[in-house]
Amino acid sequence: MITREVTVRNSVGLHARPATFFIQKATSYKCSIWVEKDDRRVNAKSLLGVLSLGVVEGTTITLLADGEDEAAALKGLAEMIESGFKAE
Repeated sequence: MITREVTVRNSVGLHARPATFFIQKATSYKCSIWVEKDDRRVNAKSLLGVLSLGVVEGTTITLLADGEDEAAALKGLAEMIESGFKAE
């Protein structure tokens, strides 16, 4: 299992449209992926779970991945967050 911290910089945070792009990207990986904020951890492939975290601009989240493509998953998701959740 590996982890990576990322700070959300876009104005709407991880809400609605950005969350949809994030979940689509997360589901493209075979490994298990979670998002942690404060003391809560949710499945990164679950829209309701991700939205329930209430991630807003400036929030630092921790991404966790475990599985065969875990490094690629964290790299890809972190790049998406840093780009402002632009769809690929």
